Amino acid sequence: MPGELDINVIIVGAVIIGLLAGALLVWLLMRSLLKNIQRQTNEAVGTIDAQRGMIGELRERGATLEEKVRQIPALKEELIEKSAKIDLLINEKSDLARVVARLKSELQAEQNRSAENLALLDEAREKLKLEFRHLANLIFEEKTNKFNEISKSHLDNLLTPFRTQIEKFEQKVAETYEKEGRERFSLMREVQRLQQLNQQISVDAENLTKALKGDTKTQGTWGEIILERILEESGLRKGIEYDTQGGFRDVDGKLLKPDVVIHLPEEKDVIIDSKVSLVAYERYVRAEGDEERELALSGHLASINGHLKSLHSKRYEELLGERSLDFVLMFIPIESAFMLAIEKDDEIFRKAFNQNIMIVSPSTLLVTLRTIQNIWRYEYQNRYALEIAEKAGALYDKFVNFVEDLDKVGDHIDRANKAYDGARNKLVSGRGNLVNRVHSLQELGVKSRKKLPAQLLEQAEAEIPNPPSSGDDGSS
Repeated sequence: MPGELDINVIIVGAVIIGLLAGALLVWLLMRSLLKNIQRQTNEAVGTIDAQRGMIGELRERGATLEEKVRQIPALKEELIEKSAKIDLLINEKSDLARVVARLKSELQAEQNRSAENLALLDEAREKLKLEFRHLANLIFEEKTNKFNEISKSHLDNLLTPFRTQIEKFEQKVAETYEKEGRERFSLMREVQRLQQLNQQISVDAENLTKALKGDTKTQGTWGEIILERILEESGLRKGIEYDTQGGFRDVDGKLLKPDVVIHLPEEKDVIIDSKVSLVAYERYVRAEGDEERELALSGHLASINGHLKSLHSKRYEELLGERSLDFVLMFIPIESAFMLAIEKDDEIFRKAFNQNIMIVSPSTLLVTLRTIQNIWRYEYQNRYALEIAEKAGALYDKFVNFVEDLDKVGDHIDRANKAYDGARNKLVSGRGNLVNRVHSLQELGVKSRKKLPAQLLEQAEAEIPNPPSSGDDGSS
């Protein structure tokens, strides 16, 4: 009995120990299971939080993408407008290139013409120097004959009325003798009228003589009239290429008034003086004997030489300020007086030239002024050529700047196109494109008032690559 009791106690103890061990094992298993459940719960909560953050981020990206999608039409219009502007700029560039080429061609042609004109001018100057004396001799002979003809014509014009009146007078005298008693009173009146006419003819002849040769003041006015006509025929412009009756004051304050100041390029001037006295020449023309003629000739040469010294003493070159004096032209308005002087005094030209003075007559002055007019014409041509060159250079610089700006515009357009293509690819390309990701939010229950364009969704779906074929899944 006691033995059975011990066995039962042992059995009960073993059972209790087994139960305790089982309970401990169950507790350990439950504890491990609870830890796994807690860990999985924490991971699930973290996953939910991460998904919530992703949903918020996707909402923001979706809003940004919607804004960019709305901007796409405007960007397309801007791109079309810029493309049109680029085409316009390219056309303008072509036009400018043609203009530059044409201007370069015109400039080269103008420079060639200017060089040819300068060469011709130099050649003309040399020819003028070589042919001047020969021309002077020819002009002397021609102008002397012409002067004689003109003088004879003037005298004939003056004496013809007188001769006519003499003839009428003779006729009246004959009639008077025939009608002595009856025509006496009429004859007296005719004689008185004839006397008045004779006096008027004498005054007219004297006035013409003074105007041509005698009276110094009248002679000067007549010389100025001839000088003015030559200036008008030269092609020079008054107030531009020449000025008349300009005034200068010397160091003593004395007023000097040259008749004409001819302007040359490079700040140079030529002065024309027509105040030479021809009183002695008038005596030479009217002289009847050789001795009287020789005396008048000496006076004529002395008058010209004296006027040369007077011109030299005025020192116009010191009175022109910043401009420089090229020559003083001493103008003798009567061709024959000029020719007589150079014929009788071979040194007069050399003496004048050494004093920077040139003696000219109407014919040689006109040649000189025409040469100066050609010099101005070539000068204006050169100025126009320089102006064209400057404008062409400025146009070329502006064209270079335009090309540089056009290249910059092209770079900006390229960068804009690349940025647009990149943004577009992010929207619709690849399995994880933004359009599909944003659209999937609606499938998760996200509500919105607007929808993505169907065309954009179709393009995004079309850009997703097809998955590889997996075959039969084994189900029947």
